[in-house]
Amino acid sequence: MQAQDWKSTAKNILKAELARRGVDYETLAAKLKEVGVEESYNSLNTKINRGSFTFQFFLQCMTAIGANEIRLN
Repeated sequence: MQAQDWKSTAKNILKAELARRGVDYETLAAKLKEVGVEESYNSLNTKINRGSFTFQFFLQCMTAIGANEIRLN
C-alpha cells in the first residue's frame, strides 16, 4: 500500500467505529475530555479527515468511546 492508502484506511476505520456507536465529533470531544484529552470539534474534524493522526490518538478515541474491539476490514 502507498502512504495515502494507509491514511485513508486509518481514517475510515476510526470513522466506522464512531459511526457504529453513533458518536459524532462533538460527542467524541466530550468523551475525550472525560479521559483527560482536550480536543475541540474543529481539531477533531481536521485531524480525523486528514487521516494522519497518531496511534496514541486512535487509542485515546477508542478508549473514550468504549471500543474494546475494532474491525480492520
